[in-house]
Amino acid sequence: MHLEPIELKHTSTYGQDFDPAPNTMTIDDVYALIEEDKLEVDNVIRQRLHSDVVLVNQLSHYIINSGGKRLRPILLLLSARAFGYQGYYHIPLAAVVEFIHTATLLHDDVVDASDMRRGRDTANAIWGNEASVLVGDFLYSRAFQMMVEVGSMPVMDILASSTNVIAEGEVMQLMNCHEPNTTEETYLEVIRYKTAKLFEAASKLGAVISGRSDEEIDALSRYGMHLGTAFQLIDDVLDYSHSSEEIGKNVGDDLAEGKPTLPLIYVMRHGNSEQVNIVRESIEKGGRDNIDAIISAVISTGAIDYTANAAKREAEKAIAFLDVLPDSKYKQAMITLAQFSVSRSF
Repeated sequence: MHLEPIELKHTSTYGQDFDPAPNTMTIDDVYALIEEDKLEVDNVIRQRLHSDVVLVNQLSHYIINSGGKRLRPILLLLSARAFGYQGYYHIPLAAVVEFIHTATLLHDDVVDASDMRRGRDTANAIWGNEASVLVGDFLYSRAFQMMVEVGSMPVMDILASSTNVIAEGEVMQLMNCHEPNTTEETYLEVIRYKTAKLFEAASKLGAVISGRSDEEIDALSRYGMHLGTAFQLIDDVLDYSHSSEEIGKNVGDDLAEGKPTLPLIYVMRHGNSEQVNIVRESIEKGGRDNIDAIISAVISTGAIDYTANAAKREAEKAIAFLDVLPDSKYKQAMITLAQFSVSRSF
């Protein structure tokens, strides 16, 4: 089966029935807008998760159905629809993106020794590290099977390159663990490799399968990159400003793993000597022994506000790159996703 992109003209009627107005769309409206596509993606996910190996079925279904927001596949669906795409390939490719994301989560939780994600026990906490790593490998390989079936070299190039960059980002993050001298620039580079790259790929693929121009493809790629960066920065904020029940993971997880996220990097630059020493020691040793003092430091120094404002700037940049899109409800939904990425509490 080979992909034949539809060549769309700017004179087409898509988006012409849309009356531009201030964006009042909510995240629930976004999900409702692409409900039909999302149900098809979920069906493909269920079908392609099947394996004759019972443990693969159990573990992969557990993690896929664990309540994730599906933001990355939704980005692909919205991007394609925003360009008037009327084909089918946005459905399996959205499933591919979700499989790649899920595989990274399985591997992440093993590397980080995490025991909670999305408010539930992690797969490695239930089935063990070995099973989690191997089922993650299964999801990666299934994703590559599916992208080959699409039969488009540009699509395969985007997904293969993105997967490789994500792996590099994982290694970069590992190298920065327990390193209190990590700079903001280095940390942002890790985010763009490890987290934002799949957002970027998902947004870009919607434009690619729609047969859009290089300029439009690049703009959607940059939208996804900035959106993914904003999303991760807010994760950094939530790690120190919300409860475990709200964020679905243990508060201070990043600190416990010795990860120098942006709030901690800011305290290292602007805190008093006592605050700097506590943060330095906590990053070097890991653990939550000083969690209350750390939370106090990130709040009192303005690190939370600084990180949140950095996220807002990234979201604003993302929205600006949507100017290449004609006005439509799908464009508004993509604006809403960028706004949600910095206003969410989970």
